Amino acid sequence: MTMVDNAVYVGGARTANPASLDETFEVMRERGGMAWIGLYRPEPPELQAVADEFSLHELAVEDALHGHQRAKLERYGDTLFTVLRPARYLDDVEKVEFGELHVFVGPDFVVTVRHAESPNLARVRRRLEADPEMLGLGPQAVLYAILDEVVDQYEPVVAGLENDIDEIEDELFNAGSDVARRIYDLSREVIAFQRATHPLAPMLEALQRGSEKYQLDLELQRRLRDVDDHVIRIVERVDAFRALLQNALSVQATLVAQQQNDEMKQLSESSLAQNEEVKKISSWAAILFAPTLVGTVYGMNFENMPELSWLWGYPFAVALMLAMGVVLYLMFKRRKWL
Repeated sequence: MTMVDNAVYVGGARTANPASLDETFEVMRERGGMAWIGLYRPEPPELQAVADEFSLHELAVEDALHGHQRAKLERYGDTLFTVLRPARYLDDVEKVEFGELHVFVGPDFVVTVRHAESPNLARVRRRLEADPEMLGLGPQAVLYAILDEVVDQYEPVVAGLENDIDEIEDELFNAGSDVARRIYDLSREVIAFQRATHPLAPMLEALQRGSEKYQLDLELQRRLRDVDDHVIRIVERVDAFRALLQNALSVQATLVAQQQNDEMKQLSESSLAQNEEVKKISSWAAILFAPTLVGTVYGMNFENMPELSWLWGYPFAVALMLAMGVVLYLMFKRRKWL
């Protein structure tokens, strides 16, 4: 059974706790009260039974069954269908977890369909039951209380995201290779949070515009405006978070590019230094090669070598070796290899 809570209210007071949906419908008709049915991931037959009793539109019922809907507000006749994307910040993993809540609001009933643990609708129910005057305003008061709870739960999420961004700013100029990845992951969470919060302002404005047509109580209008103010502040802060993360990602990319340029510069300088050393080694090798070549020729000890019987043959060979070395030295010196 996926029915979390089920009650019938008359004049803002809880008068019955039906054990089944059929009993709920019967008691509600007998006492002329308001039914508030809370469902958690209901099976199709269970939700269809509620839909048949309250004449819920089939498209809204299909959305509530399958989930994965964007935040929106739609009206089908005298029934208001609201989709909310509650969120909570998980401190242990520093992640934002998003849920989904569907609310059907009719003239004498409220049906909530949750697809996640949040929000805590039991707390909303207790708060309203402790305020019979507010609960006596009917299903619209329940919708207001649910909206207020969802928006209040956004505040810890904003604080958690702000703390994560502060940590990223501290790590930005460190050499950690996971900073860019963390910025990217956090940007995705902020974008998802924007998708959850941005539609709320138009939804609340639509509720306030229809207050006269649907006879919305003046006190409820004031409270909806208060929720709207909270939503606007949250949206502005979340938009600022996205801008900060985009700037952080740009700075990170610039720092990485600068680091790569510095590494390439160091590599180029090292290559130049190596080239200079190679030039010097090659120059000295060439200078030493010249006398070695002459000495090698004379070291062959051939019999028919004119210089062997020449008085100046030995001095000539030595002078030739010195001359070749000097010429090569001066040539390499002029080319600045030495």
